[in-house]
Amino acid sequence: MDGIQNILKFLTNQKNVIGYSFMALLTLGGERLFSIVAFRCPCSAENFAYGMVFLFAPAWVLLIIGYFLNSRMWRLFTGCCVNPRKIFPKGNSCHFFYVFGQITLNALVAPMMWLSVALLNGTFYECAMSGTNNPHLLKIICKDKSSQCWNELHKVACGKTSMPLEDTQELKLTLQAQSQILGWCVVSTAAFFSLLTTCYVRCRSKISHLQMKFWKTYADQEKEQFDKTFLEYASRLSERNLKCFFENKKPDAFPMPTFEAWEAASELYSFNRTQQHYSTLHRVVEDGQGIISEEIETTLDFVDNRVDV
Repeated sequence: MDGIQNILKFLTNQKNVIGYSFMALLTLGGERLFSIVAFRCPCSAENFAYGMVFLFAPAWVLLIIGYFLNSRMWRLFTGCCVNPRKIFPKGNSCHFFYVFGQITLNALVAPMMWLSVALLNGTFYECAMSGTNNPHLLKIICKDKSSQCWNELHKVACGKTSMPLEDTQELKLTLQAQSQILGWCVVSTAAFFSLLTTCYVRCRSKISHLQMKFWKTYADQEKEQFDKTFLEYASRLSERNLKCFFENKKPDAFPMPTFEAWEAASELYSFNRTQQHYSTLHRVVEDGQGIISEEIETTLDFVDNRVDV
């Protein structure tokens, strides 16, 4: 029993790593499925457009899905047309761009994985670049090749050229090598940028490492308890309403938060050193469910940097 609990504890502590690993496996599987089942290079003048669509369109779709699945996105934008101060608070109009930037970085994880896997595989890039009409690129690709390369490059991906087999294979390998080089550039750049931004956020942190660790633990526990309490109160309220409806009697009082409290608790959290609150809900409760002050010191986004799978 203790072994099972230790395993569950380990999995819980490593949920970010597991989430990213699961996302990487899905991306790899999706790319292979596209390459084998759906992708058919036309070997014509449409090669470039066709290859680029398969390379970038899924990444764009994954970016949109990443926005949709990010709960902070909807906490930020819900009601913003009615109350613009929600996304542009008084005294800190840049708050919106900072938070939206953090949301975008999280949403970019899946698209970057797709681009990396697709480029490392080389199929889409090979098809796209074999259909290029750019004279500079053609000069680089067809360097030291016969004039047939300029006219039949679009057929290289299908192996239907009239060029010698050695030249055709060399062109395919060259295009695949270029694709893999770009893929590793994407991987290394994304890894370095991720490290750089994480180091910057930690260097700018105004709280200690131990308090940050406690903060993350509290945020996880609050979210878990929030979901359970939502289910409990929704069940009790629906049970009361159904009972009163069928028994045709007046309902008993059922305490609920005010609209102001709901609105205040729905805001993204911002940290203020004068008050040691660990979430928006914590601050709403401490302030007596009043309207939260619009003064913001700095946002600690590491609390919300979790993978939504």
